[in-house]
Amino acid sequence: MYALAAVIGLTLALTWGALQIQVALAGFLNGESVWSKAQKQAVIDLDAYAADGRAGDLDNFRRNYAVLGADRWVRDVTASGHYDYAQVAAVLSHGNTIPAAIRGVIFILHHFPDAPYVGDALRAWRSTDAAIAELGTIAGELQRAYAGGAVSGAEVARQRARIHALNSYIEPRAKLFSQAIALGATWMGWVLFACVSVAACLASLVWLLLARRILARIRGTEERYQLLFDSAADAIVMIDEGSERILDANRAAAQLTGSGAAALIGESFSHLLGMSPKQEGPGVLRDVRGRQRAVETQSSLVHWGDRVVRQAIIRDVTERMQLEQERRIGAEALASIAEGVIIADAGRRVVSANAAHNAITGFDGDGLRGRRIDETRCLPDGSSLPASLWQIVAAGGNWQGEVRSCRRDGTSYPERLSISALRDEQGRVQHYVAVITDISTTKANQQRLEYLAAHDPLTGLVNRVEFERSCARAIAAAARDRSALAVLFVDLDAFKVVNDSYSHAIGDLLLSEVAERIRRLVEGRGLVGRIGGDEFTVLLGGLESREQAGLLARQLLTVLSEPLPVGDYEIVLSASIGIAGYPLDGGNPTALIANADAAMYLAKTEERNAFRFYTPMMQADARKRLALVTELRQALARDEFRLVFQPSVELRSGRILAVEALLRWQHPQRGEIHPAEFIPMAEKLGLIRHIDEWVLRTACAQMRRWDAVGLPSIRMAINVSATSYGYPSFVNDIRQALEAMQLAPQRLLLEVTESAILRLGEDTEKTMNALHALGVGVAIDDFGTGYSSMAYLKLPAIAYLKIDQSFVAGLPDNANDAAIVEAMLALSKSLGLCPIAEGIETTAQHEFLLRAGCVEGQGYLYSRPMPPEDVVRLLRPQLRPGPAKLQLVPPSKS
Repeated sequence: MYALAAVIGLTLALTWGALQIQVALAGFLNGESVWSKAQKQAVIDLDAYAADGRAGDLDNFRRNYAVLGADRWVRDVTASGHYDYAQVAAVLSHGNTIPAAIRGVIFILHHFPDAPYVGDALRAWRSTDAAIAELGTIAGELQRAYAGGAVSGAEVARQRARIHALNSYIEPRAKLFSQAIALGATWMGWVLFACVSVAACLASLVWLLLARRILARIRGTEERYQLLFDSAADAIVMIDEGSERILDANRAAAQLTGSGAAALIGESFSHLLGMSPKQEGPGVLRDVRGRQRAVETQSSLVHWGDRVVRQAIIRDVTERMQLEQERRIGAEALASIAEGVIIADAGRRVVSANAAHNAITGFDGDGLRGRRIDETRCLPDGSSLPASLWQIVAAGGNWQGEVRSCRRDGTSYPERLSISALRDEQGRVQHYVAVITDISTTKANQQRLEYLAAHDPLTGLVNRVEFERSCARAIAAAARDRSALAVLFVDLDAFKVVNDSYSHAIGDLLLSEVAERIRRLVEGRGLVGRIGGDEFTVLLGGLESREQAGLLARQLLTVLSEPLPVGDYEIVLSASIGIAGYPLDGGNPTALIANADAAMYLAKTEERNAFRFYTPMMQADARKRLALVTELRQALARDEFRLVFQPSVELRSGRILAVEALLRWQHPQRGEIHPAEFIPMAEKLGLIRHIDEWVLRTACAQMRRWDAVGLPSIRMAINVSATSYGYPSFVNDIRQALEAMQLAPQRLLLEVTESAILRLGEDTEKTMNALHALGVGVAIDDFGTGYSSMAYLKLPAIAYLKIDQSFVAGLPDNANDAAIVEAMLALSKSLGLCPIAEGIETTAQHEFLLRAGCVEGQGYLYSRPMPPEDVVRLLRPQLRPGPAKLQLVPPSKS
């Protein structure tokens, strides 16, 4: 027995020693791998740094070079025998050496540096020290070179050649180092294996001699018991009745707890299950990983040799409990989901349905059970569910689609149906599962979206896309029938003024009322659409010629000219209509609409409240307008605008009191373009404010130049758009322009139309007060021609009223014009405003206005608009104290 113990002890000692040596050699191999990778990566990083000088490559080289230096220091200091063990161990640990191998590595380096293969490995390692040090030198040289500026290609090539040469020197020695370590590990393994094998053989021989006598007596009984004990499906533990500690456990018990059977022996049963072994029933077992498992226990007293012990049988019921829980959760989920679920047998007859299905269809379980799934369902077109549906499901697929389903009360609804099959182990269909969703709301929303996509939300008329689609269909039908059709383009006249004057809300109500009138008139004869803000289109089909659409155009003009009650207002409008027909004016919707638009533009330009049929010349005019838009954007940059000046004279004396700056566009190809042609375009394009700024700066600069040549300090009037009046920095821009030219604010007069003032809305009073505080006056231009509100005449900045030439033209013969002008002059006098008459062309007009009390006047009777140099020639001969006079005014006869 003692011999056996000694042999076993020797075997364990040799085994432990072999393990430590193998761990140390593993540490050497690990260290060699780290050293080799660091050496190779250092060469790669240094070569990359030499090539492009990136600081990141140098940092990577320094990091790997530090690893090589640390390993070399550990080798040398340990071999010297004078070292701090903790410091060396820390360096090895920092170098990723296996922690368990650190002690063995230090031991071998200190005590066995000349051992077989170890000595060869260390010599190969030491032979690379100088080359690695030279790599560090090269890195320093390169760093200094790059820090000093650009490095020549020749220098880079030389340094890279040195690096490659050193790498060629180091690489075979590194391989020799790795090979020596590997051979040393192999040799030591064989030596230790031989020693352990001899010791194991001795131990086995002694053990066999001793065990042979014992095994002969117990083998039979033990094998039979152990076979029954370990082959039991349930866990069995034998428990001491007194201490309640486990005496033995079978394989199933070890698997259940996650620990070996030996580990269970001596463990308290109550600690394992949290209950006494005498208790029976459900419990919870916690395995070595902390996982809980549901178990059931049974126990009984048995004789175990000469002892009475308690045998406990533990059955794992975790899976059974999980299955029961999953069934319960599945049943609850099935009952609570929003979609209806039907379970049918292989014959497609309903077995059960959830509560959601009952709520959707109204069928309860008893009313539905036994009926086929497809008995209450059909396709959206009314046909039965196809046989291909069941073939797809039988083949293992899933069918989804829209069907029409019947409720219990007989009503039907659209339903999204999904059918799949449940199969047995042989792949045969056992049940069908149908999931249904009521998509009534979804369908309604879809139809609403489709309607909104094709209709204007404000008026309910079809939009441009739908109108063009309908027009395309009508063209195709007309081509088949050899008939004609017409597109009418309706645009409201002066709608923008009405919209700005009353508010956008009133404008929307007005558009709705206009749309309703057009719809009532066209109903049954064609299609009405709204394709823009105040633009409507009408499609008329089945015509013999486009001229037949003229009758409807006249009716539309009549209907739209009638007063429109909108809220608390009654608004009178008119419209301009353009007509284009198929096949004469275009073969597609885009061409017909564009040509009808061109015809409408001509009607609006020439007359308003009229209609025109399309002619090819209109398209040329439209292209001309489009080109004008493009050129207008470039006119400011090219300095193509100029100002001309029309004098304003005192009617009584003929003195020139002021000039009005009038804008002209001097086009390089088309010559002079009148503002009426391009100002509306500038307003639409958002360029009008930039043009107003140019006019303000140029007019002030011109006054400054006239002052420099000694002309009288006359007043300058400029026209300003409503857009500029409403701009936040408008007043400040005027102040800066006047200060820049050192002009008195009283010399500048801003002319603005009635409609422009109304469009300013709430900002009107604020702007006028600011202008009055600055000292700049405002004149109401074209007074009496727009939508008037007398309230603004009380604003302090307004100092002048300009009587429009449309009232002056009929003087003195037209009694209505005479009455209107006299009323305006009386109003001006009562409000303390200075009246200025426009468009005076005859002596009779001059004399009538003078007698009626008009103070100032403009017109061709006195002077046409002239360039600035002509103004100088006009005023220079009259240089004397007081304003100049125009000799064109005949002396008064009264």
